[in-house]
Amino acid sequence: MLKGMERQKRSEYVFPSPTGGPISPDSVRHMLHRVLKRAGLPELRFHDLRHTFATLALQNGVDIKTVSGMLGHYSAGFTLDTYAHVTTSAQKEAAQTMGNVLQV
Repeated sequence: MLKGMERQKRSEYVFPSPTGGPISPDSVRHMLHRVLKRAGLPELRFHDLRHTFATLALQNGVDIKTVSGMLGHYSAGFTLDTYAHVTTSAQKEAAQTMGNVLQV
């Protein structure tokens, strides 16, 4: 542990306050928007970040069951239904790859 840093208390919250309770959603959103502005990026919602994570994970070969679990979905089928556009694209790429492999 770095000198001068206090040990963080465990919290059930993703964004806990210094006392361990929740930070208001508006405060968290404002923090996100400040970070994005400093980085020269457009404003977006946390949900947009979640969707981007899921899309990139699936496009880069993370299996659907793992992505589903990480997102907290009740089933991989729900994740497949939600991100069908990603899996359809991956299926087309796989078909093209296998077509190239099987060409004589």
